[in-house]
Amino acid sequence: MNKKVAAIGLACMCLSTMAIGGQPKSAPSPFLGKWALDVNSMPVTYGAPPKSVTYEFVDKGDGRWETRIHIVDDGHGVRDMAISYRRDGNANTGSGYSGEGDTAAVNSPAPNVLVMSLAREKKLESVRVYAISANGKEMTESAADVDDQGVPFVRNFRFTRIGN
Repeated sequence: MNKKVAAIGLACMCLSTMAIGGQPKSAPSPFLGKWALDVNSMPVTYGAPPKSVTYEFVDKGDGRWETRIHIVDDGHGVRDMAISYRRDGNANTGSGYSGEGDTAAVNSPAPNVLVMSLAREKKLESVRVYAISANGKEMTESAADVDDQGVPFVRNFRFTRIGN
């Protein structure tokens, strides 16, 4: 009888240890890592494509992320920008090149979707929606803005994962 009680007790201890230590960690966001723009698939309405564009999404801890963007123009000029934020829809000031915005607010309505509102000099510049494919290897950026005549448009840009 004592062996049976001891075995049941040991089994309960093992199960409780597994329940405590075996809690599955939440999967890392599919955005985290480095992405390269497929410049050959850019919309013709964009104009001359840059030589290369990379985005990097970094988990800074404590609920903060940083997005780093590196653009090499066709003339080999370089534009770097970065913004640190929580995905809570509140405004954050960026650093570096600010031609596309000096402030951004980011929200994540779904694990594979980010919405970024960009402002420059306190005026809306554009809204970007980023979506990750089911296999986690592609990201689409949909950029919504208005042209010089005030006509709205949306352009899609395709990125592929190049690093974690």
